[in-house]
Amino acid sequence: MPKPPHNWGRWGDDDQQGALNLLTPATVLAALGAARDGRVVSLAMPIRGATSGPAPTTVPHLAGRPLPQHFMSVDGGDYAAGVRSDGARIADDALLLSPHGTTTHMDALCHMWAGEELYNGHPAARVRSYGATRLGIEHAAARGVVARGVLLDAAAHRGAARLEPADRIGAAELAEICARVGSEPGPGDVAVVRTGWPRAWAEDPALYRSGQPGLAADAGRWLAERDVVMVAMDNAAVQGLGADGRSAEDVDDDLHLTLLWRHGIHLAELLWLEELAEAAAAARRCDFLFIAVPLPIEGGTGSPINPLAVL
Repeated sequence: MPKPPHNWGRWGDDDQQGALNLLTPATVLAALGAARDGRVVSLAMPIRGATSGPAPTTVPHLAGRPLPQHFMSVDGGDYAAGVRSDGARIADDALLLSPHGTTTHMDALCHMWAGEELYNGHPAARVRSYGATRLGIEHAAARGVVARGVLLDAAAHRGAARLEPADRIGAAELAEICARVGSEPGPGDVAVVRTGWPRAWAEDPALYRSGQPGLAADAGRWLAERDVVMVAMDNAAVQGLGADGRSAEDVDDDLHLTLLWRHGIHLAELLWLEELAEAAAAARRCDFLFIAVPLPIEGGTGSPINPLAVL
C-alpha cells in the first residue's frame, strides 16, 4: 500500500473504477450545465496508418513506439473486400495499434504501479500477457467520462504559443491560472492542461523528441487534492520527459503513480487542444462539458479515445 494520501479503500476493497466513482448522476447532470453554446470540439489527433499514409511525418508520437497499422479494402482491392449477391461491394478495415505514445488515449488503472500491488491493492500478478484481469480499461468504458472540463492553459498563461521541453508546470502556477480565469477544477471535474507541445512536431520532429514539458510533482498532488476524476493533457505522459524519453521523478513523485496508482485518477494523453484554446479564449471561459469513452477492451491497459468538448 502506498503512503497516504491515497484513495485505496475509499470506494470499497473491490473497486476497479477509481475516481470515476465521483461521477454520480447528480455530478453528471450538473456537468451538463457547462455546455452553454452547443459547439462541439474534438480534442483528438488523427489515427493515420503508417502503412497507408504519412503518419511518421505528420502525427506527433514518441520514438520507439509501434505506429498504427491500417489496412483497408476498397472495391476488391488488396485486403479482403466482400461482394454481395446483388453486386455491391463492401470496404472494411483492419487496424492494429498500441495507444500509449502514438494516439490520443486514456490510461487504465492497471497501466502503472509500484511493488506487487495495483491501485486499491489488487495483485499486480493479475496483469498478464493476455491482458489484465483487474483494473482493465473496460471498467472505465462501463461508465465513460461525462464531466465538467476545466481548461488550464499554461502556454497562454506564459504568453507563449507552446512551452519549452524543460518547462514544468507547478502547483503554484496552476493556482495562478485558476485565479486568472476565475475557476478551478473540483470534485468530479476533468483538469485539461495545455502545454501547446504538439506544435513542436510541426516545427521539427527532432525538437519534439528532445524532451517534453509537463506537470511537476506538486501539481499532480494539487490536482489529486481537488478530487478530479481525470487529468487530460496534450503531451505524451502528463509529467515532463527528458531527452531519453523518461521522467526524472522517483517513486514518490512520479505522476503516473501519484494519480493512477495512489488516487485512481485516470489520465488522458496526446490530446489536441489548440482549437479548444482558441474557442475558450474567444468566449472568455474555461469550463465546458467533457466527454470521453474508451473502447471496452477487456484487460486493456488503455484505449484510444476521441474526447469531445461541448462549449
